[in-house]
Amino acid sequence: MARPSADKSPPSRSDAEAAKERTTQLLREIRRIEIQTSRLVNQHLAGSYQSVFKGQGVAFSEVRAYTPGDDVRAIDWNVTARTGEPHVKLFTEERELTVMLVVDMSGSLDLGSRDYDKRQLVARLAATFAFSAIRNNDRVGLIGFTDGVEVFVPPRSGRKHVLAVVQQVLTHVPQSRATRVASGLEYLARLGQRHTVAILISDFVDAVPDDSPDAARAFEHALKMVRRRHDLIPIRVEDPLELELPALGLVALEDLELLGLGGDSFLDLSPRRAKNYRKRVEAERARLDQLLRKLSLDSMSIRCGDNWQQPLVNFFARRARRMRR
Repeated sequence: MARPSADKSPPSRSDAEAAKERTTQLLREIRRIEIQTSRLVNQHLAGSYQSVFKGQGVAFSEVRAYTPGDDVRAIDWNVTARTGEPHVKLFTEERELTVMLVVDMSGSLDLGSRDYDKRQLVARLAATFAFSAIRNNDRVGLIGFTDGVEVFVPPRSGRKHVLAVVQQVLTHVPQSRATRVASGLEYLARLGQRHTVAILISDFVDAVPDDSPDAARAFEHALKMVRRRHDLIPIRVEDPLELELPALGLVALEDLELLGLGGDSFLDLSPRRAKNYRKRVEAERARLDQLLRKLSLDSMSIRCGDNWQQPLVNFFARRARRMRR
């Protein structure tokens, strides 16, 4: 009789305990995110969400008798002729919205030099928009991408659905180490969804590279495609370490994709090279900012270690003021 292979043996007690501990930590993190984001939504964002994100349009509600001050353009002439009294049509906003979270899930999100890494920050941001949506009976979906789309969760509503989306963001193991932001946008454009609020969350490390004009053009084209049909809001997540590397000399790094520099290798962090890296990062950030301004896209940048809630509050307030004008 053949012996069972080693890889089919039951997990050891230590393996089982480690798996249980990972699950416990994950559940704690999800619960922590739910508490933080729900408090933010209830205290600061609930009142402005409806005014910031509009529905599809208006739908006919009812007809009532005309009263002085009503808009004469709303008069229903058929009912007016039939009754002999002026009546007006009333309309209500078609409120139901779909919020699509277009989320970067590449290896670069595992970088974190502060209390949490970029992936955890992304989960907090995604959860904030998701809980804001379901509080208003809107639906939430997820598109997770690396250099291609690896996760698609169809839009649904409900707390359990949102928690499942947050778990996907936190636990997904990327199949590819590369990043192509345009892939997530192109996928959304091909879905054929009606008007959605598209929240694009990424570090954009590959979005506007100076050494790849074709990639930059593809990214701009994808932004334009989505912007024509949807309400697109790009959010850039950053870690202070990737903005300014310390001058450490020659160092060995396991995954340079974390910094948008490719795979495993040695990195020369001499003072001159560190300075050149900083200039390159600044140039790419400036190109991205310029492109988003050119397309008149609302956007924000949030860093690990900073207060991530205040930029969201400021964004909602700023957008609400502009839409009231």
